[in-house]
Amino acid sequence: QVQVVESGGGLVQPGESLRLSCVASGSIFRFSTMGWYRQVPGQQRELVAIVNSGGVPNYADSVKGRFTISRDTDKNTVSLQMNSLKPEDTAVYYCNARIRVTPSSPELNYWGQGTQVTVSS
Repeated sequence: QVQVVESGGGLVQPGESLRLSCVASGSIFRFSTMGWYRQVPGQQRELVAIVNSGGVPNYADSVKGRFTISRDTDKNTVSLQMNSLKPEDTAVYYCNARIRVTPSSPELNYWGQGTQVTVSS
């Protein structure tokens, strides 16, 4: 079994910062990607930032220059530093880990339970 657990959401004012953290644990042979998605009620879940096994990040255009994703492969963690937050960043943020649990198993997506980020004055 694989578990993915996020932490770090909350309520902040516009322009402030938050840091989200995520840890994956359990039977893990190899990670492919780890990343963050977000979802607003009534809308599709969208990619925020993702980092591949080589440590190369990719960001949604809406967060470039404001958010930074980082990954610790030894600890199976991924973090998202969010600066200059805007009201439109308000959403539930989900951690995703794409994992192969055995050498012969397919890569599967594992999701955390989500953490609420609210940006409001």
